[in-house]
Amino acid sequence: MTTNNLYTLADRLLEQAREARAGRASETVRGHGDRLRETVIALLAGQALNDHESPGEATLQVLRGEVRLTVPAGPDGTGGGEAALVAGDRTDIPPMRHGLSADTDAVVLLTVAL
Repeated sequence: MTTNNLYTLADRLLEQAREARAGRASETVRGHGDRLRETVIALLAGQALNDHESPGEATLQVLRGEVRLTVPAGPDGTGGGEAALVAGDRTDIPPMRHGLSADTDAVVLLTVAL
């Protein structure tokens, strides 16, 4: 059994993000070839994971800070939206193209079914 303190990891990744040119850092804590992958991602305020395809069934839990999960409108102009999330919030990631941006320095736990 492996145990990780997510808050200690969050602090370390925020420090790495502050030193990184891209303003972000991540570490996969579980799922190197398993059926479930958990990745902790640190983003500095103003940084984003631009719109990308959904990885399948996934959840997002905010460990530190404030983020926005966005879904762009479809070709017909409908279906878009965003969710403002703060530390302690957890949400399902929609099974469609989406993006994530940090309103403050933030750390999230991304869980994806493989």
